[in-house]
Amino acid sequence: MSKTAPSLPDLFGDPASAPVPAAPMTQHSEPVASAAVVGGYSAKDIEVLEGLEPVRKRPGMYIGGTDERALHHLFAEILDNAMDEAVAGHAKRIEVSLDAEGAITVYDNGRGIPVDPHPKHPGKSALEVIMTVLHSGGKFSGKAYETSGGLHGVGSSVVNALSERLEVTVWRDGFEHRQVFSRGKPLGPIEKLGPSRKKGTAITFTPDPVIFGEGAAFKPARLYRMARSKAYLFRGVEILWKCDGSRIQDQTPPEAVFHFPNGLADFLAERTQGLTTVTPTAFSGRIERQEGGGAVEWAITWTPQGFGEHDSFIQSYCNTVQTPEGGTHEAGLRAVLTRGLKAYAELSGEKRGGLITADDVIAQAGALISVFIRNPEFQGQTKEKLSSSDAQRLVEAALRDPFDHWLTGQPKAAAALLAFVVERAEERLKRRKDKDVARASATKKLRLPGKLADCSGSAVDGAELFIVEGDSAGGSAKQARDRRTQAILPLRGKILNVASASTDKTGANKELADLMLALGAQGGSKYREEDLRYERIVIMTDADVDGAHIASLLITFFYRTMPDVIRAGRLYLALPPLYRISHGAKTVYARDDAHKDELLATEFKGKKPEIGRFKGLGEMMAAQLKETTMDPSKRTLARVTLPRSEEAVEALVETLMGRKPELRFRFIQENAEFASADLDV
Repeated sequence: MSKTAPSLPDLFGDPASAPVPAAPMTQHSEPVASAAVVGGYSAKDIEVLEGLEPVRKRPGMYIGGTDERALHHLFAEILDNAMDEAVAGHAKRIEVSLDAEGAITVYDNGRGIPVDPHPKHPGKSALEVIMTVLHSGGKFSGKAYETSGGLHGVGSSVVNALSERLEVTVWRDGFEHRQVFSRGKPLGPIEKLGPSRKKGTAITFTPDPVIFGEGAAFKPARLYRMARSKAYLFRGVEILWKCDGSRIQDQTPPEAVFHFPNGLADFLAERTQGLTTVTPTAFSGRIERQEGGGAVEWAITWTPQGFGEHDSFIQSYCNTVQTPEGGTHEAGLRAVLTRGLKAYAELSGEKRGGLITADDVIAQAGALISVFIRNPEFQGQTKEKLSSSDAQRLVEAALRDPFDHWLTGQPKAAAALLAFVVERAEERLKRRKDKDVARASATKKLRLPGKLADCSGSAVDGAELFIVEGDSAGGSAKQARDRRTQAILPLRGKILNVASASTDKTGANKELADLMLALGAQGGSKYREEDLRYERIVIMTDADVDGAHIASLLITFFYRTMPDVIRAGRLYLALPPLYRISHGAKTVYARDDAHKDELLATEFKGKKPEIGRFKGLGEMMAAQLKETTMDPSKRTLARVTLPRSEEAVEALVETLMGRKPELRFRFIQENAEFASADLDV
C-alpha cells in the first residue's frame, strides 16, 4: 500500500498549501560537483547585454514600467531636452505636434545636436552616439548646460531604444541633417540633406508596441497639459501645440500657443480662478543668485475653500522637471514659510504663533516652487524626488527676506493669514485632544506602544490591526493604509516562539508586550473579547519562507495566549503578491510561482511581459501595497481557523513548535518524501 501524506489541521490555512519541512541534510564524502555543470549553469549562461539592449530587456529600470504613465514619460524626456536648450538661453520656441498615425514630434530652435564625428567613437557622429549610447550627452561637465533636467545622459537613448521608429532632424552650421533609427539601432548613416538657414533639432518617434502593447498610444489631453506646464516653468519660452483632429476625443484644442510672462504666478492664478483667497495677492517671485548660481521661482496662496478634492497642493520642479514626491526644495519652502510666520507672530504680539507647525502653514495652501541648480541629485532615473541638500539651502536663503517684506508690507493681509494659520493649528490640537480622549476612553486609558501607528477612528467595529515585520515594511504599510480604520504595528524580526519558551521569558519579551498593549486585551484566563481594540487582526509578512516562519510564530502566539481570537474568526493572514507582471497598460499580480505561470499562460499568452519579483513588503511602493494587499475592496485575506478536533491542533503545535526537537525530526523523517524537490543545491 502506498504511503499518503498526513492530513494537516487547518490552523495554518489551506492544508494543501501548507509548507512541509525539508528532509534533513546529510554529509557526503564525495567531492562537490563542479560549478560548471551544477544545475546546467555554466559560462554560456552568462548573458552580456550591449548597447541599448538593457533598456529593451528591463524598461522599468529606466522609465518606471511600461504602463500609460511610462509611455508619456518618453515624451517628457524629449521635451526636457528641448527645455534645457531654452533655459540655457539658446532656444525661444518649442513646437510639439501629434500626427494622425500617433507619432509625436518635438522641435526646438536651439543650437542643434552636434553632428560632427565623435573623437572617441570612430565612424560615428555625435548625434548617433547620443542616440545609441547610454550615459552620453553634454550635461555632465556643466560646460554646455549650466543647469539641466537631464543628468545621466540616458533620456534620448532610452526613448530611441523603446521606439518602433525615431527620426532626428538637425539644422546646424547652415545645413540640414537627418538620421533614422528603429528600436535603438540606426537604419543608416547620418545624411546631409542640403543647405538651410534654419537652426535647431526635431525628434519624431513612435513608441514600440512590442514594449508598450498593441494599441498603446499617446493621450492628447495629457500631452497638452504636460506641454503647457513646461511653458509656465520658464517665462522666456513659447511652446506651440498642434494635434491632428483625428486623435482628439475630448475638449483638447487642436492648436494652441503657450507663453506665460509671469511664470508660476500665472500658473497659480489659473489654479485659483474663482476661489476666495485669504490674502488679496499671492506671495510670488523669482530670484537668481549670482554666487554659486541657481535660481528659485515660487507662487503660493491660501484659501479656506480648498482645491477641489484636496485641501491643499504643492507642485515642485527642479530644472523644469516635475518632482511629484517632493524633496529638499519643498522642505526649504515649508521651513521658510513656517519660520517667517512665527517671527511675524512674535513681532505682532500673537502669543499663539508658537503653536504653528509646517503642516499648519501648508494645510490649505496652493504652492508652486521651481528651482534651477547645478548637478541636482534625484532619487531614481524618473526623477520623482529631489535629494540635493543645496536646494533646501537655496530656497530658504532666496525666500527668507522676500517673505518677511511681503508680510510687513501689507499688515492687514498678514494679520489675516496669521489668524488663518493659527486657527488651523488650534483645530489640529483639538482633533488630537479629541482623538486621545476617545481612544483613552475606549481602551480605559491604556498605554500604547510607540511603534504603533493607530487608526484615527475610535470605533472597534471596522478597525484593523496589521502586524508587519520590520520598520521598512511598516513604513510602506503606514503610507498605504486607511488612517481611519487601519493601524500598523511593526515588529522587529522573528518574535519569540511561545510554544518553547518559559512563562517568565514570554512575559519579559518586549515585542510580545507591545503587541499585547496594542491589542488592549490580556492573555490566558484574563482574556475578554470586549477588551480587543480591533475587529480584525491581520498578520502581514513577506511572501517568502522567512515571512511564513514569522506568520507561524504569530499564529502560535495567538493560539497559545488568546485562542478565542481565532475561534471568533478575528485573525487573518494577508496575501501579498510575489510577482508583478505587466505588458503595455495591463498589470497583474501573482501570489506565487504557480500563479505566475498560470497568468503567463492565460493573460499573457504569446507575449513577453515584464516580470518583477518583490523582495519584500518594504520594497513595494505604497500604492502597490494598498492595491494588492490592504484595500478592502480589492484584497484577499485568509482567515485562520481551528478544526473541530482541537486536540489534533495541540499535538501539531507541540510537534512543530514545542521544546522537543526530536518530535520535529521524527515529523521530518516521516514526511520528507512529500517535500518539494525544488531545492537549491
